[in-house]
Amino acid sequence: MDMTQYLQIFIEESNEHVQSLNQSLLQLERDPEDKDVLNEIFRVAHTIKGMAGTMGFTKMTKLTHDMENVLQAIRNSEIAVTSDLVDILFKCLDALENYVSTIVATSGEGDKEYTDIMASLKSILENKGTISATPVNTMNNDSKSSDVSAKYITEKLVFDEFEKSAVNKAIDMGMHAVKITVALNKGCLLKAARAFVIFQTLEKYGEIVKAQPVVQDIEDEKFDSEFTVVVLTKEDKQLFLNEINSIAEVEEVLASYLSKFNVDAKDAETENKIEAKVPEKIEKIEKVVAKEENIHEAAKQNIAHKKTQRTVRVDIDRLDVLMNLVGELIITKTRLEEADITSNQQEYRETIEYLERVTTNLNDAVMKVRMVPVETVFNRFPRMVRDIAKDLGKDIQLIMSGEETELDRTVIDEIGDPLIHMLRNSCDHGLESKERRRELGKPEVGTINLTAYQSGNNVIIEVADDGSGINTEKTKAKAIEKGIITKEEALNMTQQEAIELLFRPSFSTADKVTGLSGRGVGLDVVKTKIEQVGGTVEVESQKDKGSRFIIKLPLTLAIYQALLVNVGNEKYFIPLGSIYQIYNWSADEVKTVQGQEIILLRNMVVPITRLADTLDIPQSDSKDKKQLKIVIVRKGEKLTGLVVDSVIGQQEIVIKSLGKLLSGIKYFAGATILGDGSVALIIDVNSIT
Repeated sequence: MDMTQYLQIFIEESNEHVQSLNQSLLQLERDPEDKDVLNEIFRVAHTIKGMAGTMGFTKMTKLTHDMENVLQAIRNSEIAVTSDLVDILFKCLDALENYVSTIVATSGEGDKEYTDIMASLKSILENKGTISATPVNTMNNDSKSSDVSAKYITEKLVFDEFEKSAVNKAIDMGMHAVKITVALNKGCLLKAARAFVIFQTLEKYGEIVKAQPVVQDIEDEKFDSEFTVVVLTKEDKQLFLNEINSIAEVEEVLASYLSKFNVDAKDAETENKIEAKVPEKIEKIEKVVAKEENIHEAAKQNIAHKKTQRTVRVDIDRLDVLMNLVGELIITKTRLEEADITSNQQEYRETIEYLERVTTNLNDAVMKVRMVPVETVFNRFPRMVRDIAKDLGKDIQLIMSGEETELDRTVIDEIGDPLIHMLRNSCDHGLESKERRRELGKPEVGTINLTAYQSGNNVIIEVADDGSGINTEKTKAKAIEKGIITKEEALNMTQQEAIELLFRPSFSTADKVTGLSGRGVGLDVVKTKIEQVGGTVEVESQKDKGSRFIIKLPLTLAIYQALLVNVGNEKYFIPLGSIYQIYNWSADEVKTVQGQEIILLRNMVVPITRLADTLDIPQSDSKDKKQLKIVIVRKGEKLTGLVVDSVIGQQEIVIKSLGKLLSGIKYFAGATILGDGSVALIIDVNSIT
C-alpha cells in the first residue's frame, strides 16, 4: 500500500502532537498531581505510536511504546513524578521531534534508534522511578554524530548529473570547483545564523551549487555541527580558508579542489551534439550560466520532493471571504466588458471605483490568509527557558502575552533565532543569581516578559526582564579593550550609544566563555536578521531594574504603504513606516560638522544625506538650491534626513525581489512596478549612512 499520500497529514499532526506534549510536560512538572495533564500526555504518546505504526515508522513506534509503559506506571501510582523523570520524558520529546524533522527532509525516519533513552525508560520501570546515573545524550550518543569528522562528511557527498555538469563546465572555463567543509564549535548556539553568515561570505566570491545537508536543513538548524558546500569560483581556495576562519564560532575549515567528473558515453555524445550547434566559446559561457541556473532549479525541486510543502492552516471563514470577493471581481469584470465608456461615463467611473474597493478588500483578505499567530514561535520558549534555568541554577519564570497577535508567515519564519538569543541573554546576562537578588531585595524568582502586540502596520515584540540592566561602563571598557572605540570616544558617549556597542560583530561583555555566552555571537546576528525583514531593534535599560528589547516588525513583506519621491530624473519609494516627518528646509540652515551635513530639529541634531550624491544621480542645473525637501526617517532610535527633489505622494506597493544577480546592491530593499509600467526602486533606510 502506498502511504506517501498520507505523509503530509502525518507530519502536520505529529508536529501538533509534539507541541502539545511539550506544553503538557511543562505543566506536569509544575503540578505532578494533575491527573488530567498526565492522561493527556498518555493520550498524545499513544496517538503518535498509532500514527507511526500505521506509516511503518518502527523506531518511533518503539520509543513511544516505552514512553507509554512509564506513563502508565505513573498513572497507576507505581512511579512518582520527579524533575529528573520529566527530564527523561523531555529527551523522548526531543527524539520524537528529531524523527519528524528527518521524515520532513527524507520521507524516512533515519537510522537513529536512541537506544540510550529507551534503556533509561526501561531502567525507570525496573527501579520504580530511580533514574540511572548514566548520562543520557538526547541526540548524539546513539549515532555518535557529534564525533563525526569533517572527512567523513565529505566522503558521503553525492552529485547528481546536473551538479556534475555544472562542475565540469566551470572547470572548462578555467574556474575552480572548491569543496569546503565547515565545522562549527560544539557549543555554538545559533548554528543556522552562523551558517547564514558563512553562506553570505561564500556567495561574494562564487556560486554555491551543492550543500550537504541541503540548504533548507541548514537554515532550519537540522545538522550537528558540520556542513559541506561546493562553490564554483575564480578565486583560490586559500581565500575561502582565510575568510571563513575569520568568522566567529568556526572551529575548522577544510577546502579542496574537485576535478572533472566522468560522464557516460551517451551523455557525452548528447553534449557534443549540443556543443556543435554554436561557436565553442559562446556556447561554453551560455551553458555554464544555464547549467548553474538549472542546478539551482533542480536543487529546489529536489528539496521540494524530499521535504513536505510549507503550509499555513486557514480558517474556513477567511476562505469564504476570498470566494465572495472573487465573485465580486467576476461581476465587476462583466460590467466593465458591457459598459459603454463614450455614452455612460458615470457608470464606468462607478464601476472602476467599485473595482478599487473590491481589490482593496481582496488584498486585505489575502494578507489575512498569510497571517500566522506568533504563538507558533512563542510556544517553543517555555521549555527552552526551563532548561536554561536548570543549567544556570536560577529560578526563572517566563510570562508570555499577545500570542494571538498575527504576522505574515514569511516574517514569522525569520524571528525565531533572534528571539532565542534575546531570551538566552536575559537568562544569562540579565537575571541575577538567587543570592544576588536576595541582597538587592528582589524576589528569588526572576521574571522575563515576552509580549507581542500590533501597532498600526507593525507588530511589536518585547523581551523584558527584571534583572540587573546593562552595565554601560563595562560595555565601554570591553569596547576600548577590543579597540572598537578610544577612551576619548567612551567619555563622550551617551548611555544609548554605549548600549549600541552590543550590536557590533563579535562583541561580548561576558568575562568567560560558557555554553550560553562569551563567544561574541548574537546581537549582531539579531540585528542583521531583524533588519532583513524590514524591522528594527531598540533597547531600554535601567540599572538594577532590568532591560527591555523592543523589536518592531512589518505586518507583511509583500504589500505595504510607501512614499514616492523624485531624485533627479529617477523615482524611488521610501517605506512609510520608516518616515518620521517631511520638511521644506532652508539650505542656509544646513550646517557641516566634521564633514557631515546636519540640521537642528527641535534641539535635536539630525544628520542629513543627499540621495542624489549617495545614489550617484545627475542633478539638473535649474534645481532650486535655496530650499531642500527633507524626508526625516527613523533608523532604530536615531533620525536621519534624506534630501530629495520632490515628494509625489503615498502609494500602496507590491514589493518585488531584485533577484540573485542584484542581491548584493547596497541601499535598495527591492523594487516595484508603477502604474505606467516603469520600475521604481525601494530605498533600504537602514543601509543609508
